[in-house]
Amino acid sequence: MNAERDLSPLTPNIVRALTDKMYEKRKVAALEIEKLVREFVAQSNTAQIKHVIQILSQEFALSMHPHSRKGGLIGLAACSIALGKDSGQYLRELIEPVLTCFNDADSRLRYYACEALYNIVKVARGSVLPHFNVLFDGLSKLAADPDPNVKSGSELLDRLLKDIVTESNKFDLVSFVPLLRERIYSNNQYARQFIISWILVLESVPDINLLEYLPEILDGLFQILGDNSKEIRKMCEVSLGEFLKEIKKLPETVKFAEMANILVIHCQSSDDLIQLTAMSWMREFLQLAGRVMLPYSSGILTAVLPCLSYDDRKKNIKEVANVCNQSLMKLITPEDDETDDISLLPSAPPEEDSSTHLETDGKGILDTTADSSPDNISVLAPRSSLASIVTLNLDGIVQVLDRHLHEPTTGMMTRICVLKWLYHLYIKTPRKMFRHTDSLFPILLRTLSDESDEVILKDLEVLAEIASSPAGQTDPNNDGSELFSGQSTLCVPPAARGVQLGEGARGLESSPSTPTMNSYFHRFMVNLLKRFSSERRLLETRGAFIIRQLSLLLNAENIFHSMADILLREEDLKFASTMVQNLNSILLTSSELFQLRSQLKDLQTPESCDLFCCLYRSWCHSPVATVSLCFLTQNYKHAYHLIQKFGDLEVTVDFLTEVDKLVQLIECPIFTYLRLQLLDVENHPYLIRALYGLLMLLPQSSAFQLLSHRLQCVPNPQLIRSGHSEAAAKTSPKDGSVQIDYNELLQHFEKVQNKHLEVRHQRAGDSMDRRLGP
Repeated sequence: MNAERDLSPLTPNIVRALTDKMYEKRKVAALEIEKLVREFVAQSNTAQIKHVIQILSQEFALSMHPHSRKGGLIGLAACSIALGKDSGQYLRELIEPVLTCFNDADSRLRYYACEALYNIVKVARGSVLPHFNVLFDGLSKLAADPDPNVKSGSELLDRLLKDIVTESNKFDLVSFVPLLRERIYSNNQYARQFIISWILVLESVPDINLLEYLPEILDGLFQILGDNSKEIRKMCEVSLGEFLKEIKKLPETVKFAEMANILVIHCQSSDDLIQLTAMSWMREFLQLAGRVMLPYSSGILTAVLPCLSYDDRKKNIKEVANVCNQSLMKLITPEDDETDDISLLPSAPPEEDSSTHLETDGKGILDTTADSSPDNISVLAPRSSLASIVTLNLDGIVQVLDRHLHEPTTGMMTRICVLKWLYHLYIKTPRKMFRHTDSLFPILLRTLSDESDEVILKDLEVLAEIASSPAGQTDPNNDGSELFSGQSTLCVPPAARGVQLGEGARGLESSPSTPTMNSYFHRFMVNLLKRFSSERRLLETRGAFIIRQLSLLLNAENIFHSMADILLREEDLKFASTMVQNLNSILLTSSELFQLRSQLKDLQTPESCDLFCCLYRSWCHSPVATVSLCFLTQNYKHAYHLIQKFGDLEVTVDFLTEVDKLVQLIECPIFTYLRLQLLDVENHPYLIRALYGLLMLLPQSSAFQLLSHRLQCVPNPQLIRSGHSEAAAKTSPKDGSVQIDYNELLQHFEKVQNKHLEVRHQRAGDSMDRRLGP
């Protein structure tokens, strides 16, 4: 700056002093400027006042010389002091050059700028509020200043500005929010601390409704919550806690839909505090907003489901996630199945797949405008108010559930919850869910091989609901449907005949409906047997458990009837034999099959006789199992004739093992009635003959000794003769009521055993050819 230039009304002495390197001389010059401006104020000479401010700004504060800039800053502060309450008219001219100096490379000059602005704001007080954004912007930069003196000065100015905002009712929140939204994404710790401190101040002012603009800053708050500084995390936690309290008090004013996706994202955070806080917010949102959250169900499940498998180290997150899961599940009602994908509810957001990440604006800032509506309506407004569409994105929910079942890393509790969800959806929205059944069926079948019994049990509940739901009364084109042409009609339990399934008695964990055996039941049985055939270990380790549980969930008679029909057409005779042996063991020993055993024991009805004949034809794959079925149904004469045929069979170690098991079973409580019938030699001669036949088949072994001792207890064995006793013996448990062609059954047995013999001989020949080589 040329010292010889005319800078009137500033005198040359004032100009020289302002550019002096000594602070005391610059201070003296400032006092002269203050005196000069006071005179202009007294004269109301605004032109001269503006001229002085312009000179101090252009020629000094914005000068290339550091000492001149320092002089300009102290001179502008002196002007403000001199103007007093009238400084509001000149604030723009006073503030702008000072804020420019905030970016100066010299830390001392930045400090003087901060000091000057403090004096300007202190004098102007509420008049600075129209310029709040530029002040806030400048302060946010000084908050991260590396120089401690500058930081200290900015903190004094910051406190002063907060006091002014707190005591004023003219704060322009609308224009401030965009700046706050931008600055909240700063990664600097001090800048973050500055932002949070301002949010806390604005929250505390009754006349400022920051909650209305919470969607704009919520994502940034959660990002600050992950700061490395414990102090900043604590401040942010307090701020979020205050917002949540206000949300609970005034839920009708909250824009839940605009914040749902933000919470979904942060519920998946790797930071425990962020995840727990976001999950706690999600819990409150689900309880307060209700069905407004339904369109975000897939995203919520994506975030919640993995948390359910957390260990005790994340116990708090797991507990909150479980509450979120239950709350979301309760939002789905039977009404969601009545319309095609939509229902009406106030203030619902547009449909969006929340399982995907939100779009950003290129700066890592979440863009939630897709869910925002300029004319936001209260979520708890009366139904008579303007309504928008809330959608249940069932496709998205099923996709998330299916993905978690397919992922091998999914935890056990998560898999259980996924299956509970599928069961719940089949209960609440069966019509829509059956559109997804074909895609879900394979993974549900594979889940039967899970390591957890609890997972398998929940899986069976889902499959049982699919197989018994009236909504599944279709004729799908599936593998195995052709196997059921011409088969016997399956039994429907009396309790289910003519009864419309109601929803009132159902809960989240209610048992499946009384079976009505839709077309998926046949498909289920076919594929279950296929899985047993291809995965023999599953049959060995879990086969009995699966069938027993299905007998509780569905109708046991239908299960055995259907499986027997399928096995009758099974081409793998070895598997058919193994499966029959397993089914026979389950039938004879499981408490779940008590009612079915009672039905077969007496063969009192045409239905029970039809079931016996159906089972018998498949049981023929295992000769010993066929005999045990005859013992169960008290067909002792036919059992004796079967045993006579055993002489024509190939007696193998496996065969003798099965006979040994049958002898052991005869000693069990299930055959108590049979052992008591041994006392009635006259009416049951074929029972004793059949048992002696088994005895003759056995080698000298423990089973031989066991059966031999039992037969020694039979009174008057000499009475076993073919005369009077044979005429008196029963040919069926109920003569004349139901006729069974036992000769035809015996011929079928011989036919099946011949097929088994042919297969064994063929395998033996093939094995010999392989050993001999070409």
